[in-house]
Amino acid sequence: MPTKREREYYAMGYRDGRDEELRIARAERERAISGEEFRSQRELERIQTRRSPSKKRKLSAWNKFVRANSKKKIYQYANGKLKLKKMGIAFRKKRK
Repeated sequence: MPTKREREYYAMGYRDGRDEELRIARAERERAISGEEFRSQRELERIQTRRSPSKKRKLSAWNKFVRANSKKKIYQYANGKLKLKKMGIAFRKKRK
């Protein structure tokens, strides 16, 4: 279990890394606006992929079934874990 000081160090490191990444991205945008050439094609691709939002995949039928039934008591053990075998049987029966 990390101590309070270790958690603070982790948070500081995260903030520093995030700030550094934002600074680099800002510098790259300014360089692109000013018309400077990019150092390489790879750098240009990295910037372009970062800006494009990724599309979320559609849930499969199994994932939809689990999401809909995971809160039901008949599919849960006493400790809160799911009875996946029982859910799988019910899922296959449901599809017929």
